[in-house]
Amino acid sequence: MRISAVSYLNTKPFIYGIFRSPLAEQIDLSLDIPSECARKLLMGEVDLALTPVAIIPELPEAYLVSDYCIGSMGPVKTVCLYSEKPLQEVKRIYLDFHSRTSVELTQMLCARYWNIQPEFIPAAAGYEANIAGDTAGLVIGDRTIGLDQKYPYIYDLGEAWTAWTGLPFVFAAWVSTRPLPAEFVTAFNQALQAGLDHLPELTKILPMMPGFDVEDYFRHNISYALDGAKWRALNRFLTNIAGENGFHLHRNVMAATI
Repeated sequence: MRISAVSYLNTKPFIYGIFRSPLAEQIDLSLDIPSECARKLLMGEVDLALTPVAIIPELPEAYLVSDYCIGSMGPVKTVCLYSEKPLQEVKRIYLDFHSRTSVELTQMLCARYWNIQPEFIPAAAGYEANIAGDTAGLVIGDRTIGLDQKYPYIYDLGEAWTAWTGLPFVFAAWVSTRPLPAEFVTAFNQALQAGLDHLPELTKILPMMPGFDVEDYFRHNISYALDGAKWRALNRFLTNIAGENGFHLHRNVMAATI
């Protein structure tokens, strides 16, 4: 089974569980930035990917394979807009090239929640150095760690979405373009849960991050269960970007369309 997973800190519990499970010998796992996970799934280079959910409308069929995801219920901490000025004074926003889900969410929040109309600039590597004055920047993942000490204005996208909708948010989910065998899905879910069950053990072997509480981040900023509220949130987000008939989202294995 060819699998692509996001390489960020927030996926480490999943990776830890997978490599501690019998599945470790049955899969070919690559760790990639989110946009590369999406590309591999779209091009058929992998069977399963922990992919930004914004890719789903481009897939012929999308099966959410796992009971787990990378989500939030309130502040997510590592998907934020950073600025030297308040949002109402921002004229330009750099859009992180790592994940289209966060890009789509930023544009949606600007138009419908914050009611601002900045110029959006597709970012390239090193764009963080250009976040200054009335130019803000969307930064996601591990590169956000420590930026809260640099910028006076920080807008957490998970927190903003929940304030706007009252719902959690799903940034990335385990997606396949076809139903996968039930026995694999069961073993896969067990592996992911095992990783989440051993967070204290995992945090002891991760590199130290001064000023950043990794276990607190896993427990309180990332919400891993793909529950009913997150299914509703995912449906709302995808409908906003693709329209009512713009995507085909199923649960593996029964393929019950939401």
